[in-house]
Amino acid sequence: MAQETQGKKEKEKKKQKNRQDKEQRKEERKANNNKGKGLESMMAYVDENGNLSDSPPDPKKKKEINLEDIQLGAAKNVIIEADIIRNGVVTFFNEAKGYGFINDLKSQESVFVHINQLSGPIQERDKVTFEVENGPKGLNAIKVKKI
Repeated sequence: MAQETQGKKEKEKKKQKNRQDKEQRKEERKANNNKGKGLESMMAYVDENGNLSDSPPDPKKKKEINLEDIQLGAAKNVIIEADIIRNGVVTFFNEAKGYGFINDLKSQESVFVHINQLSGPIQERDKVTFEVENGPKGLNAIKVKKI
């Protein structure tokens, strides 16, 4: 003698509709199934410009590359002759922190200098002679002498 209310009927209808929708989506997935396709239909190629393509590249445009020419990782530092004595001007030097920069008069590039590489005290705008070596972050001045 249980009486169904209007809310219960609506909930039953929604459940039934959701089940039908779910079954319909399942049938659509089965109809559009991509399994069983050949390898060729799944292949993607890269052309000479780096763009993806569905056609294989032209073998006439193939280029040979030496393995030694391929660079992995960061760029290697260029080796600079360390025997050359250079002249420069101290553009910045912080005595408390123990480092500064020297502007090379010939190449106009800034070279890092540490207080351990000084032969005497220096200040900003002092003219100095120095040699350079490659450091982990670029050029470092060594054997710095005030002129």
